[in-house]
Amino acid sequence: MQIIKTAKELSETCRQWHREGKSVVLVPTMGYYHEGHASLMDKARTLGDKVVVSLFVNPTQFGPNEDYASYPRDLERDAAIAGEHGADLLFTPEPSELYAPDAATWVEVPEMSNLLCGITRPIHFRGVCTVCTKLFMLTQADYAVFGDKDWQQQAILRRMVRDLFYPVQIVGVPIVRAEDGLALSSRNVYLTEEERAQAPEIHRALDYARTMVAHGETKASALKDAVLRRWASKLPLGRLDYLQVIDSNSLAQVDEITGPATMACAVKMGKARLIDNIRLN
Repeated sequence: MQIIKTAKELSETCRQWHREGKSVVLVPTMGYYHEGHASLMDKARTLGDKVVVSLFVNPTQFGPNEDYASYPRDLERDAAIAGEHGADLLFTPEPSELYAPDAATWVEVPEMSNLLCGITRPIHFRGVCTVCTKLFMLTQADYAVFGDKDWQQQAILRRMVRDLFYPVQIVGVPIVRAEDGLALSSRNVYLTEEERAQAPEIHRALDYARTMVAHGETKASALKDAVLRRWASKLPLGRLDYLQVIDSNSLAQVDEITGPATMACAVKMGKARLIDNIRLN
């Protein structure tokens, strides 16, 4: 596995692969790998000839009071995991490599970015779209693989790719969970023992809402009330950021489930902000 730090070398390597007739699959990550990241790399390995994993804690998607400086990092361990899961190239740039001091260009999808996570993280998705655009351009990837845990991110990137005619196909990979149902996340390391014991209730309540839909409930208000009541008794350490029932494609809130719908949430527990979602139908 090659480890590359410069945008120029990444671009030249990927262009050479394309000239040789090889397809390129991109897995954008911020590192501190767990089984969820490994599943993205494993999926990428099945899609094309060359797998590029980017490992970059992107400063432009963090707000001024968020955890950019403290975000967990372990390059040596991450490189070993990427190699074990089939990466041909690991791209590990410094921020100055992707953002010039006078960088003035941004890519954003405002209509979809101002909802859900974007309400409390107003610049987050602008940073995501901008850095992914840079990675798409540098690699000219045929496929880009993202986890379904970040459902809003994935929906926004699909819209961006469609609107701007990027020649890349976005591929989603199902959420990887611990045995007790908690969605795996690099930020789970922030949880105290007591918080970690309660955190699986996030998913259990969403799963309960899906069961309600299977039994005929279609009102979003009834589903949200049921989840909030369950959290009130079983997740006392959680602080609600948002809980919404949304159209699975447009992310618009729905009052009545008449088509593909997703329940999405963010819950703060101590230093951690945990997101999760579940397809309701």
